[in-house]
Amino acid sequence: MELTSDNKLKNIIIVGDRVLIKPMKETQKTASGIYLPPGVQEKEKVQSGYIVKAGPGYPIPHSVEEEDWKPEDEKIKYIPLQAKEGDLAIFLQKGAFEVQYNKEKYFIVPQSSILMLEREEDLFG
Repeated sequence: MELTSDNKLKNIIIVGDRVLIKPMKETQKTASGIYLPPGVQEKEKVQSGYIVKAGPGYPIPHSVEEEDWKPEDEKIKYIPLQAKEGDLAIFLQKGAFEVQYNKEKYFIVPQSSILMLEREEDLFG
């Protein structure tokens, strides 16, 4: 199977409250102008990148008595993440785990390590 941008991450499942982030190159900035100079990135251990996959969210504890009749995979409910695929995330490297997948560098980051998100869509239009 040939890897394309559409299918190269399709087998990856992100667990819980984590997101998979493709880091931006140090010189990149967003269309709206968010730019973290290399000095800030090194000093503050702050990184930026685009979210390519997101986990289901925070699991909600459930009452076993109420849901015994449901199939096992339907018993777990989640509070969804604020972070979504396609968002630009500014995050603390301290909480991130660097991974290599198909010769590309990614970070697995818990939502609690994300400082800010930029979403391209117009939320008020």
